[in-house]
Amino acid sequence: MDVAVLVSAAAGRGRARALGDAVLREMCAAGLTPTVLPATSGADAEARARAAVAAGTGAVVAVGGDGTAHAALQAVAGTATPLGLVPAGTGNDLATALGVPADPAAAVRALAADLRAGEARRVDAGRVRNRWWATVLCCGFDSAVTDRANRLRWPRGRRRYDLAVLLELARLRPNEITLVLDGEVRTVPATMVAVGNTAWYGGGMEICPGADPADGRFDVTVVGPLTRLELIRARPQLTDGSHVDSPAVSVFRATRVELACPGVTTWADGEPVAALPVVADCVPGALGIVGARRADGAARA
Repeated sequence: MDVAVLVSAAAGRGRARALGDAVLREMCAAGLTPTVLPATSGADAEARARAAVAAGTGAVVAVGGDGTAHAALQAVAGTATPLGLVPAGTGNDLATALGVPADPAAAVRALAADLRAGEARRVDAGRVRNRWWATVLCCGFDSAVTDRANRLRWPRGRRRYDLAVLLELARLRPNEITLVLDGEVRTVPATMVAVGNTAWYGGGMEICPGADPADGRFDVTVVGPLTRLELIRARPQLTDGSHVDSPAVSVFRATRVELACPGVTTWADGEPVAALPVVADCVPGALGIVGARRADGAARA
């Protein structure tokens, strides 16, 4: 079976590129015929993946992290062409949520087995305007940190994100965010809002621990006003999911989420989406996944 392969040269600080040849050999050994889609940018990757889907490829396989998966998602969501994930990025939150093997060779064998059997796990995907996303859409402190980190030119790697956290902590304040959840309007002061199709974002933070990508609904986590010290102390709870037990946190579920607040931007799958206001819709079964363990209630096609 022919498959189109997106390999991110930057993912995992070059890990995806280093693994590229080994992954391709593993695909050939598993009976697949891979075609690498050379891409110079995210937009180029999306365009080439869309062309591969239009030409009838058996699957689009993303070798990298959540950014690579996000690019591939724009081509396959809403189609019959499945997505395969070979985790090789700094953050592999979608692969983690869907039960994709962490070992790249094992991930290739798992997706090849599903393709040979003609099976794909159908899961939900989020959509904002013409953009698809699969993990978490966020706004507030966390999106401000990501905005800041992407504007910084120094330092490199994880330290740039750490510096962005410190800079944004210095100007921390809650936003008055208007939420419309399946038509019900509320305006709340919030440090951050996370709309989860899956549980994890940010390289392993379990921000929406109850999110199920096959239930047709988002989990919406609203973290209320926090002081700087409270937010610093809350970081471990935000990582392991226990923050939902805090009185400062509210969790809602909805199929359509509208967000409005001046001067606030949204990010999803670690990629910029749009400035508020936005409307996010959960599209049931929009995405076919190969190589993922089946979750209770997940349909197979």
